[in-house]
Amino acid sequence: MIGKGGEPVTGLSRAYPDRVDVRGRDLTGDLMGRLTFTEYFHLLVTGEEPSEEQRFFLDLVLVALAEHGMMPTNVSARMTLAAAPDSLQGAVAAGILGAGTVVLGTSGECAALLERMQAGVATGGDPAAVATAAALEIRAAGGKVPGFGHPVHKPLDPRAERILQLADERGVSGSHIALARFLHDAVADTWGKPLTLNVAMAIAAAMLDLGFSSASVRAVPILARTASLLAHLAEEAETPLGFYMASKADEAVEYRPPTE
Repeated sequence: MIGKGGEPVTGLSRAYPDRVDVRGRDLTGDLMGRLTFTEYFHLLVTGEEPSEEQRFFLDLVLVALAEHGMMPTNVSARMTLAAAPDSLQGAVAAGILGAGTVVLGTSGECAALLERMQAGVATGGDPAAVATAAALEIRAAGGKVPGFGHPVHKPLDPRAERILQLADERGVSGSHIALARFLHDAVADTWGKPLTLNVAMAIAAAMLDLGFSSASVRAVPILARTASLLAHLAEEAETPLGFYMASKADEAVEYRPPTE
């Protein structure tokens, strides 16, 4: 056997002839009709039903991330469906496979960075100094700080600003949001110019302050974009754009054959 062996158990669910048990709860007798899908998603991922604030902000970030125009995830899904119109699941998978550290998956990178910074604060570090040290370290390594900068939203990302505004208004802003704001200042000083604090950083900071794990922060964008992909693919089936986009890509890219 390859890899570390584990006890052959699951705490998620089991189907029986007369019922379905999910996280120790009766699906039809308890969960259906009581939980929203957002609450159910939280239960599935964490094993616990969310607090009111956790549900509110989970809803908020799902709405914030679901749709953002003709992003690579949506374009690849549309082109896949154009080529394989009988494979809706394949087209959705094509879009999700494009979710990574550059597009859509950045919130997970932001959460990891904030957790490392929080560890530094927990051992007695000054938050502003910890943020400055993190920015300087990343700059020295030639890297980019996740959660900062955006090709469209400048100087502010309206989605990030709304998340942070609501976190302040509802009294849930904590140490991670504070660190994100310190990091914003540190990044501007280190790079010599202000960079947009984008939605990925705001989502990571707010979710960590609400007690979500890094794994949950990474999972949420995938769930959000799946809803958007299905919307794009429904439109693609009625108003095809996949082959049109492929033709425009062919026109835009110059062919330069190798020379001897």
